[in-house]
Amino acid sequence: MATVVIFSSELQRFTGEAKTEIQATDYRSLVTEVLGKYPKLDEDEILKMAVAINGELVHDPFLQQIPLDSEVHFLFRIEGG
Repeated sequence: MATVVIFSSELQRFTGEAKTEIQATDYRSLVTEVLGKYPKLDEDEILKMAVAINGELVHDPFLQQIPLDSEVHFLFRIEGG
């Protein structure tokens, strides 16, 4: 089964979709596939976003493995003081 990627409402302006299915086993491959599927997305913006995999925020996702049937959310980071 595929990994489901959920886009924030802001990213939906570029993708035209709320979610998509991607075949990837790690975060870097997932980003590469998403950028290939949606060329209007900016790689720098995607890489700056927070990532939640199966409901857990991942603070350093670059080497993160993604289990099959996962749900991945790209979220804008919230800054606080």
